[in-house]
Amino acid sequence: QVNLVESGGGLVQAGGSLRLSCEASGGTFTTYGMGWFRQAPGKERERVAAINWSGGSTSYTDSVKGRFTISRDNAKNTAYLQMNSLKPEDTAVYYCAADPTGGLSRYGQKYWGQGTQVTVSV
Repeated sequence: QVNLVESGGGLVQAGGSLRLSCEASGGTFTTYGMGWFRQAPGKERERVAAINWSGGSTSYTDSVKGRFTISRDNAKNTAYLQMNSLKPEDTAVYYCAADPTGGLSRYGQKYWGQGTQVTVSV
């Protein structure tokens, strides 16, 4: 019943920036924890960033700390992932996900977006 629509992916040169957006509908966005995950070819899915229901707590995987920022705008029912200083290793399909429990759990996500491709060239 909850739908997540992602946008903002694309091709960017190393060192550049992208901002991913995830707009939610059909649920109560302000009660969800939100997360961004990625999966590169031949690799397992990993969580890159998460934000709790209030926006007061965030979490990042070590490889993106200092470069990526997760945020949310409850008035727009939208979560964002600002990605700066992009590296070729960031190339992956990026997914947003919603956690009805409202927390930062890696395993609490119930609703998923369709995924958006991010490609970082050398």
